Amino acid sequence: MAPLRGGLAWTGLPRGGLAKVVPLLEHPRYEVFPAKSVEDAVAEWVPPGMTVTVTASPARGLDATLDLAERLAARGYQVVPHVSARLVADDAHLSEIVARLLACGIDDVFVPAGDADPPAGRFDSALSLIERLTEMGRPFARVGITGYPQSHPRIDDDITIQAMWDKRQHAAYIVSNLCFDPAVLRRWIGRVRARGVTLPLFVGLAGPADRARLVRMAARAGVAESARFLAGHTEWFLRLTAPGGYSPDRLLDRTGATLASPASAVEGLHVFTFNQVRQTEEWRRSLLDRLAAR
Repeated sequence: MAPLRGGLAWTGLPRGGLAKVVPLLEHPRYEVFPAKSVEDAVAEWVPPGMTVTVTASPARGLDATLDLAERLAARGYQVVPHVSARLVADDAHLSEIVARLLACGIDDVFVPAGDADPPAGRFDSALSLIERLTEMGRPFARVGITGYPQSHPRIDDDITIQAMWDKRQHAAYIVSNLCFDPAVLRRWIGRVRARGVTLPLFVGLAGPADRARLVRMAARAGVAESARFLAGHTEWFLRLTAPGGYSPDRLLDRTGATLASPASAVEGLHVFTFNQVRQTEEWRRSLLDRLAAR
């Protein structure tokens, strides 16, 4: 069994699912959060032209997100900043954000509700903010929304399902939250399509996180700083940090047929890097090389 960088191990030849997701692996989206040195890591390891999404958090505020987004856009990346609704103070603030992003060529944003409690202003949900963007004439070419294959830690499943339906007419795509169970992910994609939601889907995938570094990061900044989806899901964090507990290769292998099916309308992979950009990109390149050599 050959070890891989990031504390993971490759357990043998893929069963076929991995080969089906090669096109998705060639052009993934990488999620990072604003932090010291992450810009340099992206510039060194992520090929120009790839998509990088930048998270937002109550601790750092939207300015940190916008600052990093502007710098990465200037370096030639396709940048998708998170505009967390609960961090937007009012209509004037939203107009400033829109103008700032359009000025640097960013025309794609991801709109989660965010974790700020209480909210900074009247936008207490993602729906309220994207409805306002529609009223403003849809200034961005693309707006992304969240989907939850597994339960949200603080919101009932029926509410998240209804919210996704309500937001569909204002959005261009869905980004799925983390899911470590292949069967759950496959079923969720099927349910989304069965409900008549036709928006393209980016499947959320945890990258090959180094366990020791992830633990240090969580202790220093809080896991939600890099991954809003881990808040309230201690068992997920344990899956990431336990030896042998998680492998992105294995998850892709077991969901590859579903992800590649035209009926699923999966547009791409959204890889949560936990700011471990080098490890994530080395994993991607190594996996593509191994698949090409088969």
